[in-house]
Amino acid sequence: MSLDHFAQRLDDNAQRTLLAELRDAVAQAPFYTPTMPRTGKPMSVKMTNCGSLGWLTDKEKGYRYEPVHPVTGKPWPPIPALLLRLWDELSGYPAPPEACLVNYYAKGTKLGLHRDEDEQTFDAPVLSVSLGDTALFRIGGLKRRDPTRRIELKSGDVFLMGGEDRLTYHGIDRIVPGSSSLLPKGGRINLTLRRVTPA
Repeated sequence: MSLDHFAQRLDDNAQRTLLAELRDAVAQAPFYTPTMPRTGKPMSVKMTNCGSLGWLTDKEKGYRYEPVHPVTGKPWPPIPALLLRLWDELSGYPAPPEACLVNYYAKGTKLGLHRDEDEQTFDAPVLSVSLGDTALFRIGGLKRRDPTRRIELKSGDVFLMGGEDRLTYHGIDRIVPGSSSLLPKGGRINLTLRRVTPA
């Protein structure tokens, strides 16, 4: 298992069903603006989480996972059932995900090259689901200076990074405004399923 792009894995009905579940989750755990370690600079994405653990970043404590929302202090809502089924079908991993990072990308939002490496284990894959406007996804190699290529991730697409490519550098060049009508106000939601602790 390495890099797998499942184009249009979720049909229109599944996307709408998932979006409705996410609205309920966001009502319990509202989007907030994370900040960078050390500098405290706000990130351009809005963020929340589902699952027993949520990924956070701020100036004081940096990148980490926590069991509660940083603003409300309440536990994160459960991961939507549709996403858990996707994990079971595609991940090949014997334990469920513990975190589902929910990022909202508005028009003009970018995300620089990075690796998902704050977990305690890297033997489980990272599985992401795209909803809304198309993202121009940049993916490279295991070193920051490795050559990169661009992939269009459209609404309903699923992307999996596992095995030897679990720690591949990746980012978002930009969002294509108006490329989807799923989100009434436009933009893109990316859902990233992760296993944080060893099974």
